[in-house]
Amino acid sequence: MKKISIIAFLITVIAIVSCSDIKRKPNSIYMPDMAYSRAYETYADHSNLADKGIFYNNRPVKGTIARGEEMPFPLEMDASGDTANYVASKSIVNPIDSLTKAETTEAERIYLINCGICHGKALDGNGPLYKGGEGPYPAKPATLVGDAKYEAMPAGQMFYSLTYGKNTMGSYASQLSKKQRWQVIAYIKAKQKAAKATAAPATDAMATK
Repeated sequence: MKKISIIAFLITVIAIVSCSDIKRKPNSIYMPDMAYSRAYETYADHSNLADKGIFYNNRPVKGTIARGEEMPFPLEMDASGDTANYVASKSIVNPIDSLTKAETTEAERIYLINCGICHGKALDGNGPLYKGGEGPYPAKPATLVGDAKYEAMPAGQMFYSLTYGKNTMGSYASQLSKKQRWQVIAYIKAKQKAAKATAAPATDAMATK
């Protein structure tokens, strides 16, 4: 009986000790900096890091491309009064050199929704906002087909204007993705090319008379 009481007492002590909230710390931790790293929130105040010789400004490294982003445009918006990047955009080539039938249909749809209201369905600058001078907008928008200035404008410069806005036209960077902007420009250039091809035979026929 005495032996049973001793065993019961020992079991009770072991149970109490094992269930207690005594803190146990190992003698050593493998790579403690990784085990107990300090978390830094992306948009928190990190000004204190400068005191430790760490530079961090919450922005991605310049020149890098975000995962999932396609067709990056390397030029930033010019500062007020400067046109350096606008001029430099002339050298940037449209990564979309041609459109399939389905892509042309989609590009036309995007154009009509976002651009046609000003530049017109026929790209003649006579959209509903101008309407031959009778619309609410007093100044005629750019004639994309039929005006030598815009027919000669490089695709890169068109993209700059679509991205950052130019003169009275605002930016469309929030409405259209970069791919969509390039597609619309490819659509405009295709229309310009088709118009020139149609006009050329007529000019040649008049020259032979």
